[in-house]
Amino acid sequence: MTSKTAPKIQLTQDGYDDIVCDLKELEDVKLPEVIQRVELARSYGDLSENAEYHSAKEDQELTETRIMELQQVLLNAVIVKSSGKSANIGIGCTATVSIKRGKTVKKQVFIIVGEFEADPNAGKISSASPIGIALTGKKKGDVVKVETPAGEVEYTVVEVK
Repeated sequence: MTSKTAPKIQLTQDGYDDIVCDLKELEDVKLPEVIQRVELARSYGDLSENAEYHSAKEDQELTETRIMELQQVLLNAVIVKSSGKSANIGIGCTATVSIKRGKTVKKQVFIIVGEFEADPNAGKISSASPIGIALTGKKKGDVVKVETPAGEVEYTVVEVK
């Protein structure tokens, strides 16, 4: 009988720390609040037509599910340390790229992170995203083309930190 081990989840130290904080907040603050809401709504009587009770129970289930997900992520986490001196792009690196769409060219900075840390609005892209995959392993001067919903986009690596 073979045992299956869960796949390792790559995280930066910052991403790991953020998940630990999120988990603590859920366990210490949000879950007790939701349980209190359930108890209060239960005290209102007939549960079959008690919308507040059903809403609170749903929030409790969602919170407990999120807690279990974060616990699993931390259990299977591998912290990837960026050497800071690598010439190649990898998790934990900051890459400045020149983006060419048609005749338009602009610069953008991406921080390559594990998939649970991705936040495109903050410039954090997952190493498992199409752009992350295309940039991983590249160095200054390399050019990659990525097919996006808006069409093909050309990225030229300007700097790697």
